Amino acid sequence: MSALRFAKAHAYGNDFLYVSRSAVSSLSLSALALEMCDRHTGVGADGLIVYACDGARVSMELLNADGSIAEVSGNGVRALGALVLLREVDAHREVTVDTAAGPKHLVRLARDGARQLFRASMGLPSNVRQTTLQVEGEVVEAVVLSFGNPQCVVLGPLPDRDRFLRLGAALERHMAFPDRTNVEFAQVEAPDRLRILVWERGCGPTQSSGTGSCAALVAAASHGGAAREADVIAPGGSQRVAWGDETVFLTGWAEVLCEGEWLRPTPLASSVEALPPNRHVGVQ
Repeated sequence: MSALRFAKAHAYGNDFLYVSRSAVSSLSLSALALEMCDRHTGVGADGLIVYACDGARVSMELLNADGSIAEVSGNGVRALGALVLLREVDAHREVTVDTAAGPKHLVRLARDGARQLFRASMGLPSNVRQTTLQVEGEVVEAVVLSFGNPQCVVLGPLPDRDRFLRLGAALERHMAFPDRTNVEFAQVEAPDRLRILVWERGCGPTQSSGTGSCAALVAAASHGGAAREADVIAPGGSQRVAWGDETVFLTGWAEVLCEGEWLRPTPLASSVEALPPNRHVGVQ
């Protein structure tokens, strides 16, 4: 069997592997994601994105590092834009990415080699509401919403490492979220500045999250005293989020790191059983 071509890209440390849909049509994508995303025996990534291009229109499917399916990733969308525009020399280019959460329109604002700055139209949040959850012996006040994917935002001082790991894992699988959820802990440092920690569904702790940054801004502007435009600072860096009347704009860079070949035999779809829906990869 021929080697499988792939690329790796990231935005603020939130990293993804990319493979062409035509190259994996007969493969088990869940098993492939689990193998390739492993930090020790694979290439290592937070997720696997399968994509196809048709001019300025691109489509994608996202699988988390544990092999489960996700609807969208703001950072993954931008990094895909960086990949498909890598060899386009004009700084200002646009591309639309079709996702399971709807189309996301990207405008490239600048580039510096493989690192490219994008403004992404992420759509509007839905079902924004406050709720009280009992988890790990605590009562947690949270803001839950959808950004095409489920989000749970806990506003207040950021937790220490142990509490972050405990609550992140427990909230992801809380009975209130039948499809599991992404979790952000968000502290409003100023009306135009938030600091977050991210626990990503199907992956665990991540350095950054695009949709998580958008969700944190919406939650903080709705219930935490933040403005509707702010810098959202994750461990991997700061992104700008602006909540407008027609969309939420997410502005930040993405960087293509490498292209390569996966030499291990690839798992055929007919020979692989379904993977468990709640396995985490790389959680320390």
